[in-house]
Amino acid sequence: MIDSQAVKNTCNASVETKGFCFYKCTNGIKRHLATDSQGFPLFAHCTSANVSDDKGLIELLTLNIDYFKSKPFELPKTTILLDNGYHPETLEKELLKVYPEIMSKIQFELSPKPSKAKKAEKGLSGFVPVKTRWVIERSNAWMERCKSLVKNFERTLAYSTTKIHLCFLRLLLRRLASS
Repeated sequence: MIDSQAVKNTCNASVETKGFCFYKCTNGIKRHLATDSQGFPLFAHCTSANVSDDKGLIELLTLNIDYFKSKPFELPKTTILLDNGYHPETLEKELLKVYPEIMSKIQFELSPKPSKAKKAEKGLSGFVPVKTRWVIERSNAWMERCKSLVKNFERTLAYSTTKIHLCFLRLLLRRLASS
């Protein structure tokens, strides 16, 4: 699952990292996170908040393209679930420029969104959580537990990305220590 999260900057953040996300009305950075089916991170990347979700995902996958290059062709395609803010056709076109064989190793799939008819059928209305969506949302909530990740306190985007890695490393070590 892949998603992005807009986070407000503090006064410590540098001018280069600042951007404005119109969708969330946030002045700060965007964290792009790719997780496995358990919610643990595979890749993380930070951009200024004005970078679109599609462009941020292309940067994230381009930075980690060696992971996909090393994957054997014999293995089944990796399915990447996206929320409805992404445009799979645009992503495929841009990623083919970076690595022409990538679409033989991955496939994009939009996460299901319950229709009004299905909601009415179950007697529900308004917001209904989607099981596959909550994997990435839970990962974002895990990040929010780290005091230093509630806002962007870092001077560079590289430091912000490193903070994400440290947060999840701490989480994994705690889980290993308790088992």
